Amino acid sequence: MKAFTYERATSVALAAKAAHENPRARFIAGGTNLLDLMKLEIETPTHLIDINRLGLDTIERTPEGGLRIGALVRNTDLAADDTVRRDYGLLSRALLAGASGQLRNKATTAGNVLQRTRCAYFYDPGQPCNKRQPGSGCSAIGGFSRQHAVVGGSRSCIATHPSDMAVALRALDATIETVRADGSRRFIPIADFHRLPGDTPEIETDLERGEFITAVLLPPPIGGRHIYRKVRDRASYAFALVSIGAVIQPDGTGRVALGGIAHKPWRVEAAEAELKGGSRKTASAILDGAHPTEQNRFKVDLVERTLGAVLSEARS
Repeated sequence: MKAFTYERATSVALAAKAAHENPRARFIAGGTNLLDLMKLEIETPTHLIDINRLGLDTIERTPEGGLRIGALVRNTDLAADDTVRRDYGLLSRALLAGASGQLRNKATTAGNVLQRTRCAYFYDPGQPCNKRQPGSGCSAIGGFSRQHAVVGGSRSCIATHPSDMAVALRALDATIETVRADGSRRFIPIADFHRLPGDTPEIETDLERGEFITAVLLPPPIGGRHIYRKVRDRASYAFALVSIGAVIQPDGTGRVALGGIAHKPWRVEAAEAELKGGSRKTASAILDGAHPTEQNRFKVDLVERTLGAVLSEARS
């Protein structure tokens, strides 16, 4: 791990300003992802800004009847919150499907949304990776790609986004609340927050330099059956091959977001019109334009089968 300096932020505005003034600064809260990357020298910040004492750790009702989740709310506390369990069950289920109890006790709301890919080539400094070193190439293309994206990828990157929580937030139409370096606030629909790789896979979100997340906003509850189904290589402590977060209404309509198949939580709203027609039509619409590799072609069928299980559970 390379040497770095450290400061404890005393206000949201000062934290953003400090990060803007030092392009090699990083915010640290739970540190469950950043510290691992620093140990491997994949992330090499020269300065860490500790935001743990900024009071961003509350869950509150909004005037519109939704929920405001502070950026520093720990995953365990969010999953166990009575309001979340009752009104946003999909979010609670997705959180409990991720990582381990120890990690959930430290991991934060903002950090979960900002997780970097778990692509093995990204984590190996000895291998070319456009996300880690722009212009060096993508080792996954033509390499071992079983875990990688089947849709939304590019010639520069086929990594997947690892967050379970972000899949639930995409299905729930969350909004990301941020503060910029000048102290102004911004509200970014989660559909626009994560970026597809294109030619710049190293740019993963819509955040500006120095801008950081202060909260996640959920709209009023929508009812229905909340289901999170995660297919993985082992029963726990593993990232999704395919995951589906769904809210299905009694009449068969609903919302569906997927993880494990793209560079960002994947939702195709137009495909949701096919839900009443069953999993095959819906999966076909969700994966329109898919480009799987020979090693992850099974994910195309796995999406259909997993969606079928979700719809069957919703009807039970």
